[in-house]
Amino acid sequence: MADLSLHTASHLPFAGAFAAFGHLLHTWRQRARDRDELAALDARTLRDLGVAPSYVEFEINKPFWRG
Repeated sequence: MADLSLHTASHLPFAGAFAAFGHLLHTWRQRARDRDELAALDARTLRDLGVAPSYVEFEINKPFWRG
């Protein structure tokens, strides 16, 4: 009986790793989409939002893995 429970428990640590990796990929995709949307905004919209063009330039040039 102990062998069976140890055998099934040995697969559980990987479930957390796969979930964390999936979350990381989702975060990276979301950042890339957000930066694409920010890059598509025109100057008038950015001004209305109170966002400086220098901030936009800085943000859209960051790699997707940087928050």
